Amino acid sequence: MTTREDVQEADGGRGPVKSAERTVRILQALAQPPYVLTVAQLQERTGYPRSSLHALLRTLVDLRWIEPPAATGPGAGGYGIGSQALLTGTAYLDRDAALPLALATVEAVRDETRRTTHVARLDGANVVYLATRDAPDAHRNLSRVGRYLPAYATSLGKALLAERTAAELDALLPDGPFPALTPDTVPDRAALEAELVEVRARGWALERGQNLAGTVCVGVRVEYRIPASDALSCSMPAEEATDAEVERVAGILTRHAARLAGELRAAGIR
Repeated sequence: MTTREDVQEADGGRGPVKSAERTVRILQALAQPPYVLTVAQLQERTGYPRSSLHALLRTLVDLRWIEPPAATGPGAGGYGIGSQALLTGTAYLDRDAALPLALATVEAVRDETRRTTHVARLDGANVVYLATRDAPDAHRNLSRVGRYLPAYATSLGKALLAERTAAELDALLPDGPFPALTPDTVPDRAALEAELVEVRARGWALERGQNLAGTVCVGVRVEYRIPASDALSCSMPAEEATDAEVERVAGILTRHAARLAGELRAAGIR
């Protein structure tokens, strides 16, 4: 797949190889909603020449990184992520020494709060969900494992961003208005900064309908790394998120996050 032109563009091995970068960009595009894209949609998102795009898609299908368009059904006419991508993503979770302890904590928090509970990690400007346990009375089971959401639109992300310096935030966050996930998504850097001041003051983050309408989330970072990379959160229906309930959940999360951080440090996990 790599050509002489690609190697030359790699700047003596110090820069990106074009075909490799293009391959990753295709996979990243298919990892975002709506998860199934036609050739025309992929070309629009990536800007790649159609001939090069077709060649890359054929190779990715042959290697099972993506699936070809189905003849009928929801995936008709579009490419989607394949089984090899799932196997590789699972390997990331399997090798993570922190995850077994984090999973036990997520389950303990869910059992005590009776709220859907998550653990996620900051990855650039986004958070990636590592595990989710649904509330006992959850009306829908929607696994977010492996999902990316903008850090500015989640309590998990706000809890982690609050520990970053201004220079670090400059490097992480987009310029100008933030892309909105819902009408309530924090609109820009100034509004986010105001929220982060509150997070630092109380020690936990609150997000109301900023990434999913009708849902309120409380997030607390897990301080076993400096700066913290992971956070725990609980989500609940907006109509149940009274001040008293939010405070109750935040207290439980804070206690369990501190215990988890201590366990990870004691185990030498950094």
